[in-house]
Amino acid sequence: MVEGEVRELIRLRGLDPLREAGEVRRLIDAAVVDYDERALLGAVPPLGPLDAARRALFDAVAGFGPLQPFLDDPTIEEIWLNAPHEVYVARDGESELTGTTLSDQEVRDLVERMLKSSGRRLDLSSPFVDAALPDGSRLHVVIPDVTRRHWAVNIRKFVVKASRLEHLVELGSLSHQAARFLSAAVAGGLNILVSGATQAGKTTMLNCLGAAIGSRERVVTVEEIFELQFPLRDVVGLQCRQPNLEGSGEIPLRRLVKEALRMRPDRLVVGEVREAESLDMLIALNSGLPGMCTIHANSAADAVTKLCTLPLLAGANISSSFVVPTVAACIDLVVHCGRQASGRRRVTEILAVGQRVEGGIIETSSVFALDADGVLRARPTGVPATEKFERAGIDVLQLLEAA
Repeated sequence: MVEGEVRELIRLRGLDPLREAGEVRRLIDAAVVDYDERALLGAVPPLGPLDAARRALFDAVAGFGPLQPFLDDPTIEEIWLNAPHEVYVARDGESELTGTTLSDQEVRDLVERMLKSSGRRLDLSSPFVDAALPDGSRLHVVIPDVTRRHWAVNIRKFVVKASRLEHLVELGSLSHQAARFLSAAVAGGLNILVSGATQAGKTTMLNCLGAAIGSRERVVTVEEIFELQFPLRDVVGLQCRQPNLEGSGEIPLRRLVKEALRMRPDRLVVGEVREAESLDMLIALNSGLPGMCTIHANSAADAVTKLCTLPLLAGANISSSFVVPTVAACIDLVVHCGRQASGRRRVTEILAVGQRVEGGIIETSSVFALDADGVLRARPTGVPATEKFERAGIDVLQLLEAA
């Protein structure tokens, strides 16, 4: 009853709950006080604890209803719905079924509200959607008849535990020596590929590497949806766009990579390559432009192999005889991130990619790898792109020999 009154007041006053949260809270406070006074007279049933009632009302009219407490909980990394009565969350990499139950209509209303600020749509002609929530969380929704019966909703929260390489050291995800080496590699303009499985911490690592970019550099980022957050002054972020109802107006990642080159970047950062856009990225890096990117892979070596395969999706006229030497010439380092059974994320290997190709296979060597005790240690058997380190005035051998 009181929720309906608040919604009507918001409508009459023309308020935007997402942008005018302060005014909405004042309306809720006044409505709760008024309702409580009527409850004391026996005119309406009591609300219960008033603070809890205020929070629930605000979540209902200005937040995301029953899901808002999970979004506000800093220990929760991900939320997903397999069905209205199956709401799961993940903490420290482990999933748990919550007691939250919604109706089919509540799920639809929540998704519609989440998509409102993104400008993206979801319907039978476009049954998948990726979008960013106002807090930076990533929303992915799939609807029937692609799913069997219910809407499948996934919210990957942007839980900022690390924004610099030093933070990864503090969290135990990276050694001091490896952090110094990676910082020097970024300063030297090496091209870095970050690999790992889903939820291994690839985007976090890319953000930390981005924080090591020089303050005078102009950085252009291209992503499917905005996730990267670099603490730099001169950054332009580009994201893909869905086709409109007429099926036109789509802007894919390949187009963004090409457009980014016209924006005078000193460094290009691609959020992730999955398909033919990998070819456009390699061509950009082959022009001498430093860059970074992420890729899904089971190991650093697999990441190199995959990057040699994805560009072949660009067309029959693209062959391995062109792609493999191009990868060898462009990519200098692969930083592989892994997630342990406990949910802990860490760097498991830093691989140097050489320019020598034998039998269609690129020569690689470990710069850092886990030893028998699970410690990430330097193995300077092959130092990548020594000329780039030298141009930046960095003695890379000294970095790798440091204790």
